[in-house]
Amino acid sequence: MAKFLVTYHGVPALTDATIATQTREAVAAWTAATGSAVVDPGAPVRALTQLASSEPQRRSDIDGYSVIEADSIEAASDLLRSHPLLASGGTLQINELLA
Repeated sequence: MAKFLVTYHGVPALTDATIATQTREAVAAWTAATGSAVVDPGAPVRALTQLASSEPQRRSDIDGYSVIEADSIEAASDLLRSHPLLASGGTLQINELLA
């Protein structure tokens, strides 16, 4: 069983309270439907700054994250295909945790 860090990119601005509530409920329903696969449901994040010893890497905004557990990258991808962010035009990046 492998763990994957899933980062959320392109999350639409949730300035409307009703849409924000519906989005939270959709993500909560997706999380519940995954059973024990979601190890850490994560949270929204906000980029503040970068530190580097030379020129920093190009910044990539991350809007949130989750940690999931699956037997393979294929199984992780299958699990994530129903994530509500995809329906709103967002992108999920899947990264394997190696430790």
